[in-house]
Amino acid sequence: MTDPRSARLSAEKIRSALAAQSRAAAAFWRTIDVVDETGSTNADLLSQARDADAAADRAVLLAEQQTAGRGRHQRSWVTRPGSALIMSVLVHPDRVDTARLGWIPLLTGVSVARALRETTGVAADLKWPNDVLVGERKLAGILAEVATKPKGGPGVVVGFGINVDLAAADLPVPTATSLAVEGVPGVDRNHLAAAVLKELGLRLDRWVEAGGSETETAAEYVDACVTLGQLVRVILPSADELVGRAERIDASGCLVVRPVTGGDLISVSAGDVTHVRAAE
Repeated sequence: MTDPRSARLSAEKIRSALAAQSRAAAAFWRTIDVVDETGSTNADLLSQARDADAAADRAVLLAEQQTAGRGRHQRSWVTRPGSALIMSVLVHPDRVDTARLGWIPLLTGVSVARALRETTGVAADLKWPNDVLVGERKLAGILAEVATKPKGGPGVVVGFGINVDLAAADLPVPTATSLAVEGVPGVDRNHLAAAVLKELGLRLDRWVEAGGSETETAAEYVDACVTLGQLVRVILPSADELVGRAERIDASGCLVVRPVTGGDLISVSAGDVTHVRAAE
């Protein structure tokens, strides 16, 4: 592996590595662009998606540095140059029912986790809805946002950031981790980006062709999701709290929880999830 500080992101290198890994995935992504700095790659692609004159679809944007990135619930996420793999993609899944769009961040998580396992050997798992974990520590986060086009169906921008070259002292919170901390320093981010785009392109293509009802990726997600079967605490967007057992993922990608207080199962489409240990 190379020193990530010397291996700057390059659209040409990513495209070449992607074509070598999968010609089908390389054909899926129409554009791949890299910028030195931006406020937010998600915001940039959302702007493209809403532009009536733009035909952007299956577009990829990467940045060396992000200065105004956002996580869920508008939490800030800022990176120093070269320390992370920051990427957003834009797709217009016009043949998929909007009720199933919640699967896009989930299949992105499957793709990121698979690429990390195959490229770095790190045992990456998934926490519903948007975290990639190593053990109980967060290695990557995912954020999906919907942009309605002036004409036609909605576009979906999904972005993610993988902590690559961050020492433990540089991590934003004690519950975070990085590839360097996990014993994999010097990851070539171009190669990792290509691996993620391969996995994501193939899954998105299959999922769209199946009208959002494709079951293979759903099974992959269930296999990788460590939230299922656990006692969880969910802070809902309304600020209400739900505690219960995470039982399954429904057809829309929602987490189905059985409340500890009894009553009907509850489908959660969004919320902050904590895995509750027995001592809690």
